[in-house]
Amino acid sequence: MASKESTQRRAQRVRRQLKKVAGERLRLTVHRSSKNIYAQVIDDTKGHTVASASTLEKDLKGSLKTGADTAAAAAVGKLVAERAKKAGVKDVVFDRGPYIFHGRVKALADAAREGGLNF
Repeated sequence: MASKESTQRRAQRVRRQLKKVAGERLRLTVHRSSKNIYAQVIDDTKGHTVASASTLEKDLKGSLKTGADTAAAAAVGKLVAERAKKAGVKDVVFDRGPYIFHGRVKALADAAREGGLNF
């Protein structure tokens, strides 16, 4: 089990690399817990969230078996892409944080791409 410090260090390393290549693009960040998954499109220059989605929302919670599987992650990815497009965001950089690009994180990213986000 990774310590909290090493997890934070890994997330900061990923974000540091993203800032080098991001340019003017916003950041699609992912957080996953053992029971839910969350996604946000963040504008780092202004410091605010443009769009967000999670498995805790009422419309998703009722339709999902659990909030902690790849189907739930795909639903969140599709929803955050829809909300970002509505807010006028098309191009983003994907911030996986301290998580490996595998499983739920990959399912969310693929669904966001299918939903119309470019990264």
